[in-house]
Amino acid sequence: MSKELCILHANCQGEPLLERLSCCPAFSDRYETRLFTNYVHEPVPDTTLAGCSLFLYQFLGQKWGELASENLLGKLPETARSLCIPNMFFKGYWPLWSGEEGFNYRCAHLDEIIDLGLSPEETALIFLHQDTATKFDLLELVADTLKEERERERHTPIKYVDLIATNYRDKRLFNTVNHPGPMLMNHAAGEILHNLGFEVPDPALFEALGDPFPEFEQPINPKVAAFFGWDFAGPDTEYTIYGRKMTFVRYVASYVMARQANIADFIGFLQGAYITI
Repeated sequence: MSKELCILHANCQGEPLLERLSCCPAFSDRYETRLFTNYVHEPVPDTTLAGCSLFLYQFLGQKWGELASENLLGKLPETARSLCIPNMFFKGYWPLWSGEEGFNYRCAHLDEIIDLGLSPEETALIFLHQDTATKFDLLELVADTLKEERERERHTPIKYVDLIATNYRDKRLFNTVNHPGPMLMNHAAGEILHNLGFEVPDPALFEALGDPFPEFEQPINPKVAAFFGWDFAGPDTEYTIYGRKMTFVRYVASYVMARQANIADFIGFLQGAYITI
């Protein structure tokens, strides 16, 4: 008997989510799942949508045009089921994160100092010695990101923001602003299966999958961590950076070096495609 088609329309969280959904035998026995990556604007053919039995999607507004959720939902068969799933995002560990294009993992505070045109040593020294909590309202910035995330959560019956708000002080929940760790990814998968009427697998099966995004742990400013009392992000904490270990200080030095050398591909720089410190 052929399987029903499940379409998973999601960002980078889609692949580790599918790994977890596949831990449920009833789900994997019933559905053949095709993942379409939304942030690269991968098209979803009308013929594929017409054969869909289950549509799992992260909400996209009308600015996405043909890929807007409302548009895709309108092309599904009347018999198809659909479920809006979480698109988890949290700036709390990196309150000065900037989504400005042209460089990966931007920090507005560090960019501000780089733009002064000082030497790499002076730039890094000023940034590392500035009192972040005095210069910025960190409490307000964290409150803002939680508020923004609650707005995103309104689109899905899968609730997760309370889990972030309750636990982010005690353990690191994200590797980057949009790369949630095991706790959140496992929670999302379990709640999706529950909403679909499947039995949630033994948590040990999810745990065995490990970190959904192990290749890059964005370093946390230890001054921000000290302000909030996080003991998992001190000055000596080493982070996994594409196969290497780095402290926050070394990461900052790499960031400054790449920016001042006009290297836009910071990921490639960190991966060793360029000469690094």
